[in-house]
Amino acid sequence: MQRLQGNELNAAAGGDMAAAPMAGVTIHAALLEEAAGEGLELVFVYGTLKRGQRNHHWLAGARFLGEAELAGVVLHDLGPFPMAVEGSGLCRGEVYGVDGPGLARLDMLEGYPRLYDRQRRNLVDGRQAWVYLGRPRQVRHAPPLVDGSWRGQ
Repeated sequence: MQRLQGNELNAAAGGDMAAAPMAGVTIHAALLEEAAGEGLELVFVYGTLKRGQRNHHWLAGARFLGEAELAGVVLHDLGPFPMAVEGSGLCRGEVYGVDGPGLARLDMLEGYPRLYDRQRRNLVDGRQAWVYLGRPRQVRHAPPLVDGSWRGQ
């Protein structure tokens, strides 16, 4: 089985996962099997850890497993970074397979458990992934992102 990582997945799907959903789904399933076999934890990211954002380097060595959506949260724009909290919305982001030390590094970056809480949640597509969630009081003055996507600064 060919091992694809990061942008290789998107390239294998023709450079646009949305334009080539069947290729993306097939490769996606193979990557999920590999990630599970290697004991990787799935993490859903929605802000500065996404591809092209300033903290993406914290995911060096992690396996990109595609884009995903998380229901039951509202994403808020805090300026330099977003924060998702419990609510009746939808958040769009990316899923990565990370090893134990990688998850510990993300905990440090996200200020877990003081700033963010890390919870295992079901994604819209049925996968379970860790996600970092804030508390409602932390976003009381921050506007919600109605479309559930944070595009950075």
